[in-house]
Amino acid sequence: MIRYGPAGIPLSCKGRTLKDGIEDIHSLALTAMEIQMVRPNTDFRAPEDEEIGKTLKELDSDSGFVIAVDKGEEGVSYDPEIPIDEEDNLLFMNYCLAPCYNDLYSLGRMAKRHDVSLSVHTPYYMALDGDLFGNEEPADPDEMPEETPAMRSFTILQNCGAVLNALGGTLVVTNLGPYGGDNPKHAKSRIVSNLKDLKRWWKSEGLTPRIGIEITGNSNVWGSLEELLDICGTRDLKGFVYPVLNFAHYQARTKDSLSEAEDYYSLIEQFEPFYKDFGNIYADFSNVESDGEGNEKWYTPIKKGEIKFEKVAEALAEHMPEITMISDSPLLEHDAVYMRTLTERVLSKKAAKQLKEKRRELQAEAIADGELAPADPNDEADSE
Repeated sequence: MIRYGPAGIPLSCKGRTLKDGIEDIHSLALTAMEIQMVRPNTDFRAPEDEEIGKTLKELDSDSGFVIAVDKGEEGVSYDPEIPIDEEDNLLFMNYCLAPCYNDLYSLGRMAKRHDVSLSVHTPYYMALDGDLFGNEEPADPDEMPEETPAMRSFTILQNCGAVLNALGGTLVVTNLGPYGGDNPKHAKSRIVSNLKDLKRWWKSEGLTPRIGIEITGNSNVWGSLEELLDICGTRDLKGFVYPVLNFAHYQARTKDSLSEAEDYYSLIEQFEPFYKDFGNIYADFSNVESDGEGNEKWYTPIKKGEIKFEKVAEALAEHMPEITMISDSPLLEHDAVYMRTLTERVLSKKAAKQLKEKRRELQAEAIADGELAPADPNDEADSE
């Protein structure tokens, strides 16, 4: 099936909570939502007396949005069933998706009842192309080593993965980071190594969502189509890391290469082998203004920009791929509905055309079998 939905809580939604967003998306007959965790700032605090002995699932809204427990030498645990000890520290998120972590489970069940597929988008300032650990040791042995950009990105992916897992979602969408001045081969090697480490951690925590890396719209940032397919095709990452199709980014990066319906489907087709055992191909769509040098300038509403969604709708209607289309447009849910409406319109025209052709075939067969007299040309002339 083809799913449509916005990147974030709908603009028209009266409430601004995740619950409000899911309900509003369902009322618009949309079936997907990409949760924007673009500022997932976290901090640690000591547990209150009444929190000791409880698990993450047992904490209520008075505790805030606590997502993990720092067990000291044992490390940070995201297991929602582990009891909190007095010596522990609680990792809480300032960006609250819900009053407390336990509410995520009921929100996930509600989304499933409404047939709304949930995903998460990380911040755009990610940098997985560096070393997780710095080379310099702190002067004070009791101090923690300085966190590298790659480790910050790694931690963000851990946090987003844990949250989406509780929501029963599908994909954590992220970017890989800038090229920088390093050798591209060395940078790619570190990206793959970091993703392998993330996969091992993911498996140890029993998380079910997967990682999606998207095409980027800037020529100095990792994320060309070729780079994505190369990394996602790495043997040890298959089934864990998936390529995400961002039409606007691809159009900007390839200097307006998308024109006809077959251009769009040829692009979609390259993603299909990776999603064979996972489900819907994941795609973001918006119109775009670019600088003509391979760089996106900004997103625009679907009706304004360099891409004609009518051609995309033709490709979708003709080939009917299993795909989720997330609206990144400034008009969010309005353009998600517009995408669905245009595709349905093309499908209706296609069905009407097929029905007309079928009637002609049946009529021709009936005439050939002598069951129906041929139409009199004079009758047609008179009717004109």
